[in-house]
Order: sequence, then structure tokens, then C-alpha cells
Amino acid sequence: MKKRDFLKTGAIFTAGALIAPLSSCSSSEESKDQSSNTPTDSIPPATTSAGEFTLPELPYAEDALEPYIDKMTMNIHHGKHHAGYVKKLNKALQGHPLAGKDLDSIVTSVSEDDADTGVRNNGGGHYNHSLFWKIMKPGGGEAPTGDLAKAIDEAFGSYDAFKEEFAKAAATRFGSGWAWLALDKDGKLFVSSTPNQDNPMMLKIVEKPGIPVLGIDVWEHAYYLHYQNRRKEYIDNFFKIINWEGVAENYTTAKGNA
Repeated sequence: MKKRDFLKTGAIFTAGALIAPLSSCSSSEESKDQSSNTPTDSIPPATTSAGEFTLPELPYAEDALEPYIDKMTMNIHHGKHHAGYVKKLNKALQGHPLAGKDLDSIVTSVSEDDADTGVRNNGGGHYNHSLFWKIMKPGGGEAPTGDLAKAIDEAFGSYDAFKEEFAKAAATRFGSGWAWLALDKDGKLFVSSTPNQDNPMMLKIVEKPGIPVLGIDVWEHAYYLHYQNRRKEYIDNFFKIINWEGVAENYTTAKGNA
């Protein structure tokens, strides 16, 4: 999809508006309409025939990311936490104005209103984790190449400078949350962090909206069984399993070069 298809007009974006999906996170009817724009190796959250969201499968075995992320953590993180967000999201959407919308539309539309709290927290949890599984792989960690590498150099000066800024954002996020590499309205990459299950797509909530292409979960459930309080070690090891091909795919889709 083209850049103009996922960025609204400048006036609307000034209020924080993005309309582009990073991935096809949709209800059953809308996913049919968008299927031609979905990369064949993407991992969109599944839906039931009734349009409810369901838990997407992992793209690798639970122990595939060892020794950096252990099997037990993956089992609990995916099978309990992510599954819980999906279940609670479906419940929160019952009778909600956003019911029946695709996941991208849900995430971009939530606000700080109390009526949106359940959808915001659980929709964000579903979106964030669906991206998280995809941007890791066994034997990953190779440096980015091609257009993504050039964009990182342009935005941060070098890949090492990006790593430093991204790791700092993850390490200094107080409490639970995420660190992100995202694309802004001008097509430039930036690093940010968000609390809880918020993400840059939540344009009515975040200070700087964008389309995430890479994210790291720094909730304790993502690392505590293996690393305890050693968040920095977890972050350092995360770079050894990043699926830069998947990140590049996200970047290309967002830039409109697919």
C-alpha cells in the first residue's frame, strides 16, 4: 500500500491520525477485502467466522529462541498472557462502538476515556504481541540491510547509535511497557517507549504517533523467569534474535514500496 494510503491529511495527522495498518489484523469480513495487500509470510491475528479475534500461532517452536528466551517464558507469554488479551478484547468489544472493526482501526481509535480502557489495554496487548512474535526468529540478530539500513543510518547516524537509543528507551521505561522503532508521518524512523500495552498507533494517546516496525516487550512477564531483574541483559540478548527480514518487511509495507 502507498504512503498516502496510510497517512491521513496533514491537518488530521496534526491531531495524531494514522490510518495505515502495519499488518492485516482484521475481522473476518475485512480480512477478505484486504487479503491482496497482506504479505504472504505475515502472521495476522486469526479470527473466527463470527469476527471475534483469536490467538495467532507462534511462527516457531516455544523453545526455538533459547537460550535467549526460554521455553517456559514463551509458553506463558504466548499461551497465557497473549491469549488473555484476546479473550478480554472480545469481551470488551461487546456493545462497544468499535465492535466489528479490524485491529488497526481499533488501536488507532481508542482514547483515554474510561469507556475505552478495556479495548485500549487488550487491543494494544493483542496488536503488540502479534507484532512481537513476528520480529523475532531463531538464529536472528544479523544487522539490517538495504533500505531499512539506510533509513536507520539517516535517522540515527549509524546502526550502533540506533541500538544505543533503542536499548536506552527499553531500559528506562519505568514499570511495564514497550520500546519501539516506528515510522512517522514524514517517513522517518524514530524511537519511543510507551507504558502498559500502549503503542505509537494509538494516535489519540501517544505524544508522537507512528507505525511500529519493531518493538520489545519490557513487561516483567516477558523476561523475569529467566533474567529476574536483569532487564538490561534481556534487552542486549534481544538483539541476537531480531528478525531483521521481518522488520524490513514491516518498514517496506509502511513506506509503500511493497
